[in-house]
Amino acid sequence: MNGALTLVLTVQDWLNLLFHYLMLSLLSVGGAVSTVPDMHRFLVEQQHWLTDAQFNASIALAQASPGPNLLFVALLGWNVGLNAGGWPTGLLGVLLSLMGILVPSTALTYAAAQWGHRNRELRAVRAFKQGLAPIVVALLMATSWIMASANGSHVANWPLWLVTAATAVIVWRSPASAPPCPPAAHRLSSAPPGSKRAPYPRQTSPWSARRPARNCWQPR
Repeated sequence: MNGALTLVLTVQDWLNLLFHYLMLSLLSVGGAVSTVPDMHRFLVEQQHWLTDAQFNASIALAQASPGPNLLFVALLGWNVGLNAGGWPTGLLGVLLSLMGILVPSTALTYAAAQWGHRNRELRAVRAFKQGLAPIVVALLMATSWIMASANGSHVANWPLWLVTAATAVIVWRSPASAPPCPPAAHRLSSAPPGSKRAPYPRQTSPWSARRPARNCWQPR
């Protein structure tokens, strides 16, 4: 990528990279992409291991490629390694980044999913799940702002902001963004005894009661 840096990383620097991703792994509510603002702060602003162009290009290439969204973490580590020497250190950066972002969150998610499934009917558990929604939205908005702000003047780049806003509206209104319909057997079994109201979709918040429920989509 253009504008690559030349780095000399010590063992302590590599450990800092690993420990930072270990920390971010436990904060990745809504997925690793929600931690992009802090990755930018650490890799670009604090450590100066990547340029803004490298950071944005890593995320853009990873999101455009087939595979999991987590690919951008590997590509960030790869570019840090390339700046530090070449493909051997690039592979080291990939290994440390992926190991740091995957191991803690995987273990925590497995334990939390088991506990949450056993206690899914508790009011506190349902409230906790609903309370995470605005946090995830805010983190994703912060990610979008960080990436958009790297393109210089906001006024001069108004076409990019317009395209971004139009894309967000199209995706939001797209039928593909609607939740999938549950199986018929699940809809019937989830209906409370003696209930005359259709069990799906359910009104789960004060905001959902003020707007018509969205239709679900049925896979063909």
